[in-house]
Amino acid sequence: MGGCTVNLDLDLLRRFPDVEAANLHAVDAADRLLLDLAADGGWPVEPGTVAILGDHYGALTLGALDSGVRGIRVHQDSLSGARAIEANANELLPALAGEFRLLPLGAELLTGATLVLIALPRSLDALEEMLSFVAGHAARDVAVMATGRIKHMNHTMNELLGRYFTTVTASLGRQKSRVLTASGLRPVASQPVARFPLHSEHSLWLEAPLALRAYAQTFGGAKLDPGTRFLLQNLEVPADIKRAVDLGCGNGTIATFLALRHPLLTVYACDQSASAVASTRATAQANAVDGRITAAQDDALSSLPEASEDFVVLNPPFHMGNTVHAGIALKLFADAGRVLAPGGTLWCVFNSHLGYRAQLEKLVGPTRQVARNPKFTVTVSEKR
Repeated sequence: MGGCTVNLDLDLLRRFPDVEAANLHAVDAADRLLLDLAADGGWPVEPGTVAILGDHYGALTLGALDSGVRGIRVHQDSLSGARAIEANANELLPALAGEFRLLPLGAELLTGATLVLIALPRSLDALEEMLSFVAGHAARDVAVMATGRIKHMNHTMNELLGRYFTTVTASLGRQKSRVLTASGLRPVASQPVARFPLHSEHSLWLEAPLALRAYAQTFGGAKLDPGTRFLLQNLEVPADIKRAVDLGCGNGTIATFLALRHPLLTVYACDQSASAVASTRATAQANAVDGRITAAQDDALSSLPEASEDFVVLNPPFHMGNTVHAGIALKLFADAGRVLAPGGTLWCVFNSHLGYRAQLEKLVGPTRQVARNPKFTVTVSEKR
């Protein structure tokens, strides 16, 4: 085991191509604490035995590389986050950029790993999904070190780790952050059985209930978002529209609803989350419309050419990680405006207090309010 500490200035890391702003950071105290404690315990010397799950913009990956770890396997569900890790490695540690691989959550990511670092996700379902893959594929003597900001951690996380490992300890807090360390992988027979995707069904003015499916890293899981429900209740699809775009498709509610309600319509559904794309495919398949829905991982609509679409539907996120921030919504508005052809429309729903109408006017075109209730506003913007 090696005990090298990080010499790289992690403050040099950027979030790009994700949204950047003065109050949005590429590294935090939780990342630094985990790197320090991993170094104190000694990094594995053998290449290919460290896996990192949920590294936001590369702080953990580059910190481990700078400490002498080689052959790191990394999972980042967000496309912009994965691209930021690559960009930061190429900029700050170009000689070591080939010493890590970005991989999906699965066997290739975790087989033989003896140390797994986790940036704790927002949801317990996402943590359990990660732990089930660790338990199913990592080395029997694997240790897991999971870090987060104390305000976002709870005792249920300790209990969940305890279902998979015999020993779970918590570090002392530092700068409002903490690390949970788990070891002693329990026998398979005594581990919980993690079942994904999650399921739910909803009546949405359709002949049969809409069946939703969601893998655990999909924001909102398999639930029907109330803003999406309000949007769909008021959505009008012109008769001459042959293709719709579901921007930020999540669990696939909008894309699947459109395909069910309009049998001649095809839908391009995209999200920067790999989990969301898999969830949309599962939802489409569960409702037998997978032949008319194309689900793709994309950074906004970067894979679509300018002025190529006539109809885009969007329920934008209003947070980035654990920070409420309008930047991601504005990025999506701007890209929707780019891909819409003249006369094309963007239908959008948002929390009314966010007041996005002026930005939609600026980034897309003339915007009118379609519906409003005590919480949500639905608008339609026309590209000019």
